Amino acid sequence: MDLKNKVSAQEWQLRVDLAACYRLIALHGWDDLIYTHVSVRIPGTEHVLINAFGLRFDEISASNLVKIDMAGNIVDVDCPFEFNPAGFTIHSAVHEVRHDDLCALHVHCNEAITVASLKEGLLPLSQYSMFALASLSYHDYEGLAVNEDEKLRLQQDLGNSNFMLLRNHGALTMGKTIGDAFMHMYDLIRACQIQIQVMSTGMEPIMLEQSLIDGIKAQADIVHTGLTGGQKAWPAMLRRVYEVDPSFAL
Repeated sequence: MDLKNKVSAQEWQLRVDLAACYRLIALHGWDDLIYTHVSVRIPGTEHVLINAFGLRFDEISASNLVKIDMAGNIVDVDCPFEFNPAGFTIHSAVHEVRHDDLCALHVHCNEAITVASLKEGLLPLSQYSMFALASLSYHDYEGLAVNEDEKLRLQQDLGNSNFMLLRNHGALTMGKTIGDAFMHMYDLIRACQIQIQVMSTGMEPIMLEQSLIDGIKAQADIVHTGLTGGQKAWPAMLRRVYEVDPSFAL
């Protein structure tokens, strides 16, 4: 019997969406060899799906995702794969406190690391930055994320934000769906890219007013929730992955 018939329909759909998210990260060039993670919590459980350690993101499929509990134990005794426990420190921390957000997406792409390594952090230079700045937090670098005592500080720094820049490290986004977390990361990386490009001109930039940042959260909710944003864009993103390689859904 294949895995699809061994798990609930809800879990299988999450597996398909999560595998698609990994493939999209590879297509966008946000992957880092076999490192970083996207994780999703299965609703009504303390179980999380995450990538098998050692696979490239363009090799991730619905069937080879690993199901673990919040303590980092593999749930399926016959699972042939392993996962990276160092990377799970971040994901277990956020899943423990963000019960309404199913998905956590973490990347190490150059643009995010560059902006996260600036004292000023993300600047209000573009519409993309406004989306992120309306719900952005920072977490200072503490070395490789392997220490349990860092989890509390990470949770406190994240708070209720949907976007986080990990200083000198990378970026993290949260979402109520996998599509929401992906769209949040898309916005954040675009904001970082544009900031680097603007500052590279050496010309004086136009900084957007704080009042615009304060008011854009409601506008962003219209664009990125409901029938738009993650939920509206996600089916189109799935079609893109199917066109490239439908094996992700097996």
